[in-house]
Amino acid sequence: MQSQQAMTIEAFQRRLANGESQLLDWWDACQGQIKAKEPEVQAWEYLSGETPRLDVSLTDNALLKGIPVGLKDLIETCDLPTSWGTGGYLHSSGSMNDASLVTLLKRQGALILGKTVTTELAYFTPSKTRNPHDLSRTPGGSSSGSAAAVAAGMVPLAFGTQTVGSIIRPASYCGVFGYKPTIGTVSFSGIKSFAPSMDTLGWFANSIDDICTTFSALTHAQAVDTLPDALRGIRVGVCSLPTDRALAPEVRQALSHAQARLLAMGAEAVPLSLDARFNTLIEHQHTILAYEAAQSLASEYRSHADKMGTELIKLIEEGMQITYARYSDAKCEAEQLRCMLSSIFANDVDAILAPSCPGVAPKGLTSTGDPLFSRAWTLLGVPCLNLPLSQTEQGLPVGVQLICDRFQDMKLLSVARTLMLPL
Repeated sequence: MQSQQAMTIEAFQRRLANGESQLLDWWDACQGQIKAKEPEVQAWEYLSGETPRLDVSLTDNALLKGIPVGLKDLIETCDLPTSWGTGGYLHSSGSMNDASLVTLLKRQGALILGKTVTTELAYFTPSKTRNPHDLSRTPGGSSSGSAAAVAAGMVPLAFGTQTVGSIIRPASYCGVFGYKPTIGTVSFSGIKSFAPSMDTLGWFANSIDDICTTFSALTHAQAVDTLPDALRGIRVGVCSLPTDRALAPEVRQALSHAQARLLAMGAEAVPLSLDARFNTLIEHQHTILAYEAAQSLASEYRSHADKMGTELIKLIEEGMQITYARYSDAKCEAEQLRCMLSSIFANDVDAILAPSCPGVAPKGLTSTGDPLFSRAWTLLGVPCLNLPLSQTEQGLPVGVQLICDRFQDMKLLSVARTLMLPL
């Protein structure tokens, strides 16, 4: 079988159908990569110790047959423990039911390889995971293990969640594709909630093809095709939120590289100037995050505050002081700006190109990095895709994100799949 990172899910399905591969070939390849790389990267919280069994009710058109999958350690399963990144002060040996995502994956033939490391309850307390590109640097958070496991070739597909920047940031730092769909696209049932109005399930892969195949498998959408006339007719605006934050040189270079590639594929660069009110989304996102986290984690705070990380305690206690009036004002303002953004997408641009992060993965393991450039887009609920198109002279990844309007996931994925065609 060709190397794991070069193989796409679609190619593996063809090999299975033609008898060129066996069902557990990719599973076995992952076991070898884990044995070689896990001691240094530390991306896994729990690994399945059993040879997987395929659902006997699978149909011939199952899109993920034999594909090993990693699950962020917030996603509950019947047969694997969950500890929610708490180091053990919260622990379940197995849930009564699989999370809805897990059932959907198994229905499509996926094989659950294990639980990937997350930060404490998906907030900022750093995890043990290291960046595969430089073990002295953070992989980002909170979906740290999922991004690092994919980047290290230990699994072809891994799932995470984003409430602030927890898919886009680690995808950028680890140099993989990371997709955050329109909020609510895939059920959050069976996943520990942090801020329900923003919690979004997404996934990581080493190719845009695998991001697209997974979208079709989980949503029953038709296959995501490339556009018939390259990117001609596609209008792309470049924007960062907040607009007043100076971009690091490597981020400016990554945006320039991505824009040049878009233009080379026929896209049109469109000047984009957002209303100054969009900058307030950063503050509103934090207000909503703190208010909802204080409610979602009320029981954990009451029972385990003495064991929780200081940043998480600080957020919860801040949220307890936020009035409903302040919270509802933030929600209303966000909804107004969401409608304004939809108008911009309808009239001015098809997609927005934006920074994924302020820079490369920071050195050291005491921080997961800054999610600043994801806060507004997450609050707006729009689909976002990290594109691993650039790296520094030292070989560190620098991602950019492509964004479309809510429920325009198929458009976003088609544009991205076209963009990644050879020039």
